[in-house]
Amino acid sequence: MDIKDNLLTLADGNEMPQEGFGLYKVDGQATMNQAVKKAYEDGYRLFDTAQLYGNEQEVGMAFKQLAIPRDNIFVTTKVAEENQGYDTAIESVKESLHKLQMDYVDLLLVHWPIERSFFDTWRAFEEMKKEGLTRSIGVSNYQMIHLQYLATQANEMPVVDQIELHPLLTQKPLLEFNRQHQIVTQAWSPLGRGAVLNEPVLKDIAAAHNKSIAQIILRWHFQNGVSFIPKSVHEERIAQNADIYDFELNAQEMAQIDALNAYHRTGREPELVYEYNKQY
Repeated sequence: MDIKDNLLTLADGNEMPQEGFGLYKVDGQATMNQAVKKAYEDGYRLFDTAQLYGNEQEVGMAFKQLAIPRDNIFVTTKVAEENQGYDTAIESVKESLHKLQMDYVDLLLVHWPIERSFFDTWRAFEEMKKEGLTRSIGVSNYQMIHLQYLATQANEMPVVDQIELHPLLTQKPLLEFNRQHQIVTQAWSPLGRGAVLNEPVLKDIAAAHNKSIAQIILRWHFQNGVSFIPKSVHEERIAQNADIYDFELNAQEMAQIDALNAYHRTGREPELVYEYNKQY
């Protein structure tokens, strides 16, 4: 197995690469082209952007200028808080597709749960899936309580929940809840924005396998059945992050990494975003 043929089947029957390429903070057309080109050459097929990142236009242009066939890639974008609501969500996604120069995205996510338009936004997502603007629909930063609340009115549930997830924030109860409800958990900030790279236990495991600490963490995600989207604009790291399919962590090593959990967030607390209707 390698990064290209490592696919997860979603609850709606569509397939998604387990490992993808995050495009957060990848800015400027030249940088975008270089990063996407390298990632594509190294086997990445899932590319993750968002309205909030302000780079959908550059992403679409990169695919066009690099002549990457649409059928060869899996593209995710996310609806920002200010664009939530029934009509505004649909209009904003049409604008995103225009910027991406695409007829559809493979996965459309609600970027953060907000109280103001919680159900209206999801109703729009269900409608956009019917219209073919997206193949799959999911959420980002939803905790268990948000998913349970959504289930009270949703006609279909999210197939993906993209959350902050790394060894300092393992989110085991949410992972188990998602597993039980056929929701794929996808990790953003899978390396904890560098916060875990000095952990002695990770250094020891990396030395034992002759791998980098980042590769150890990504392999941990892989063996947990989690999807993950590391980001980098450095060619060596892009290649390294894709090179995790030739070794295996044993049960003790997996448990040692699990034990690093410190409930440590590098991003926002989803419940507060929900209450304030914006990223505070």
